[in-house]
Amino acid sequence: MPILPALLQALTTEKVKVVDLTHTLSAETPALVLPDPFVNLIDFSLETVSEYNEPGPFWRHANIHTGEHIGTHLDAPIHWISGREGHDVASIPPARLVGPAVVLDFVAQSEANPDFLIDIADIEAWEKENGAFEPNTWALFRTGWDQYGDDAEAFRNADESGSHTPGFTAAAAEWLANREELSGVGVETVGIDAGRGAELDPPFPMHYHLLGHDKYGITSLQNLQNLPARGAVIVVSPLPIVGGTGSPTRVFALVETEEAGK
Repeated sequence: MPILPALLQALTTEKVKVVDLTHTLSAETPALVLPDPFVNLIDFSLETVSEYNEPGPFWRHANIHTGEHIGTHLDAPIHWISGREGHDVASIPPARLVGPAVVLDFVAQSEANPDFLIDIADIEAWEKENGAFEPNTWALFRTGWDQYGDDAEAFRNADESGSHTPGFTAAAAEWLANREELSGVGVETVGIDAGRGAELDPPFPMHYHLLGHDKYGITSLQNLQNLPARGAVIVVSPLPIVGGTGSPTRVFALVETEEAGK
């Protein structure tokens, strides 16, 4: 059977399921808060234009107001100074947005220490156990942070010293950026860097290295616990914003079920 009809049949017979990895987008969606003197993006909101009334008797529609980097979103290379000559959201090759997904689990470490930083040795240990990354892989890092997705205060986990959320060492960021097999990295936190990423060298090393090497980041992922360590396929669907440095993004994974083996 040709490949695409086989995929459609597998979806119909539930041998392949679609897992939504996206946080819902609303005015309550937690967003990054930068300290003074930096300027923050606006939060998401809807402005009703008509609702089955005089401005539009048969329809309801609204204007969207949002920053590019709100909710589950994609970071394009031009988001960071190191990638300023790279792709905007609209010019990212679509083939780079679909590929194998692997899930690396660091929930226990992040529960023990919210400032936990994933290092090269942690990823190498995962590959030794699960196999090397395939070409065009998206590496998704599970920390359990999605449990706070509906609680902005817990999600940011900030105090007078800053935000405390897990991330990556500067060495791991550079190492991942130089992995030719990778298209991108996904996390459950508000950004691809740790909450205290500004204290590393360079500051915000995931942004600096990943986006500077034509890799992409997705944040605020949900439901990674429903994916296998490897074997899923990810579909990343940002709005093709011309000149866009990022975009709220719907992210799906295709996962084989137990029915597939029957």
